Amino acid sequence: MRKPKEEVQSITSAQSSLTNDQSVRQRRYFISMMIRTICFILTVILPSPFRWIALVGAVTLPYIAVVVANAGRETIKMDAIFTPKRKRLN
Repeated sequence: MRKPKEEVQSITSAQSSLTNDQSVRQRRYFISMMIRTICFILTVILPSPFRWIALVGAVTLPYIAVVVANAGRETIKMDAIFTPKRKRLN
């Protein structure tokens, strides 16, 4: 008699390790803050119309960097939301 097929976990559907995920997010945040530093330097160096563009980039980049750095790890599976829970029989 054959056993029913069990669901096998594929390596491609597994999440990356927490250590790898954190290092990737830290690297993204660091790069964003370096771009922000460059924007501040350009604010001092560039002439007037371009100065304001660099200043807007320097002011808005921290918010964007935090949102991007914190996004990605938590995933909600849609089937867990729509699947009704079964009542346990005692």
